Amino acid sequence: MKVLKKILLAIVILLAIPFIVALFIPNKYTVSVSETINKPKSVVYDYIRILANQEQYSEWVKADPNLHPTISGTDGSIGAKQSWNSKDDNVGQGEQIITAMTPDRIDVDLIFIKPFEGKAKAANIFTSVNDSVTSITSEFYADERYPFNLMSYCFGRPMIKETQQKNLKNIKTILEK
Repeated sequence: MKVLKKILLAIVILLAIPFIVALFIPNKYTVSVSETINKPKSVVYDYIRILANQEQYSEWVKADPNLHPTISGTDGSIGAKQSWNSKDDNVGQGEQIITAMTPDRIDVDLIFIKPFEGKAKAANIFTSVNDSVTSITSEFYADERYPFNLMSYCFGRPMIKETQQKNLKNIKTILEK
């Protein structure tokens, strides 16, 4: 009986560790990646603002060859909304809405419906290095509630960073052709 109690106590402790760790992980985090593109800022900005262009460069859209996102509103302007619904759980269902635009920044709200519900924000920030070179920074802002913050911080953050880096490399390749 003593051995059984020790085994049960060990199991309880092992199960409790992630919940305890999650108490010390921030609920909010930002993923930020940058790329330099050998094109003027206006060219890079005008390409990125068009949601339909994501079919050419977005790793999330390209993950499902049968995915054809729909766009409502005027593409490339505030209020434009891109919706998607994939049978592939890695892509899922959701939408993004352009919420703000300045000559140096485009902000979007992301709404995830499946496989998990959630909300996030993202932004693309444009800086002219010179007349023919642009630095673009892609940021993703997450706010996860406890205890999901641990999983999001440990697994979601690196996956988003890797995918955003690929997206920016794809944009660079397309625009520098």
